[in-house]
Amino acid sequence: MFSTAPTGLEAGPCQSSTCGSSFPQSSCNVLVPGKNPLSDAEPIVPIRLRAADTAAVEVQVRPATPPRISFDRGELAAILTLYGRKVAEGEWRDYAIDLNRDKAVFSVFRGTSETPLFRIEKDPKLSRRHGLYSVIAQGGMILRRGHDLTQVLRVLMRKPRLVPV
Repeated sequence: MFSTAPTGLEAGPCQSSTCGSSFPQSSCNVLVPGKNPLSDAEPIVPIRLRAADTAAVEVQVRPATPPRISFDRGELAAILTLYGRKVAEGEWRDYAIDLNRDKAVFSVFRGTSETPLFRIEKDPKLSRRHGLYSVIAQGGMILRRGHDLTQVLRVLMRKPRLVPV
């Protein structure tokens, strides 16, 4: 019914008293001391021995890392459409995307190894106050904030006009 497993384990249902599953032992996830070999992909779990010489597994729990804030597909499409238009006009040449735990930043550069001309930031902490998105100029001045990315990006779409004197 089952072929011989390449790991050297016997084929057939799992024989572990703690598992009792009908899956082959090679695919069983229950670690039985002395029976299951460890592979490089499995984490190493330290074993703490009790006074009666029975093994108690000490589970290492990592604190849950908060998810990184990122731009979704629609937001990136809107930003990259504007970026492509400005590259075609010769105004912008490079960009960088920073995905942090507290905010996501799309930085625009005129050339390489400079400070960014503009930063388009997505900051969820400001979503209820000033808006989720903001455009920040090179000197740190906030050009526009808002809840809708397309409205916020309009500040970068404006062309300078000549003022008659």
